[in-house]
Amino acid sequence: MIGIVGIAIIFVMVFGGYLAAGGKMGIILKSLPFEFTMIGGAAAGAFIISNDMTAIKHTLKDLGKVFKGPKWQPDDYRDLLCLLFSLIRQARLNAVALEEHIENPEDSLIFARYPKILADKEAVALICDTLRSASMNYDDPHQVEEVLEKRMDANLHHALHSSHALQTVADGLPALGIVAAVLGVIKTMGSIDQPPEILGKMIGGALVGTFLGVFLAYGLVGPFSAKVKTVVEDDAHFYQLIREVLVANLYNHSVNICIEVGRQNTPGHHRPSFSDLEVALKEVKQVA
Repeated sequence: MIGIVGIAIIFVMVFGGYLAAGGKMGIILKSLPFEFTMIGGAAAGAFIISNDMTAIKHTLKDLGKVFKGPKWQPDDYRDLLCLLFSLIRQARLNAVALEEHIENPEDSLIFARYPKILADKEAVALICDTLRSASMNYDDPHQVEEVLEKRMDANLHHALHSSHALQTVADGLPALGIVAAVLGVIKTMGSIDQPPEILGKMIGGALVGTFLGVFLAYGLVGPFSAKVKTVVEDDAHFYQLIREVLVANLYNHSVNICIEVGRQNTPGHHRPSFSDLEVALKEVKQVA
């Protein structure tokens, strides 16, 4: 919702200011379809050339993050801590019984309590792979932490590709706007024998190309890229929380200490309060 508000403010302030200053929309509206075809089409073509089909689909899908915001909300972080509490507690009580949960999480009663987390393949794989490593005596905390760090860095790098792709388009749009403007000037020079009022409109139409390229770059595509990057980095904290708790578990801290380590490492705007988490954990114990 906030993204739509931002776009509305951009259009109202830019074109409202233009009209308030005595500008006329006629020449812009007349030239806009042709200029947008040249600039937008060239930008789309360049985007397709510089990305494979997987990256193109990923970028188009990530545009929704501009309006939806982060996937993981404060309640999800609380649920994640409760899920990790249940799994670590089960591992301490009966390591053999834990295997059925980490080998078949889709059929696990513990995972089933948290369907949103279960639906995220990377979160589930990260939890299960790390717990499976611990059960195989692959329990050097430093080694496991290094493996998890590299895995999450690779995932974050992949997730940020759409932001980089959009920023590349934003960087090229002003130059494409100049290309469209130059073509407009060439058209104008071919009609140099026309009266000044006609030439003035033709030059104005050519300048719409420069305006459109800069406007799209800094008013829309650039901010879209920045928003996608912010959302991706915000969601990455969810997976970092998994790492912090499970590494603390490898150090053989008590279950409550492991969960508190995770809570303390949760970003402030997502961090559940100590009392709220305590209530949630009590409910988990009762269900168990």
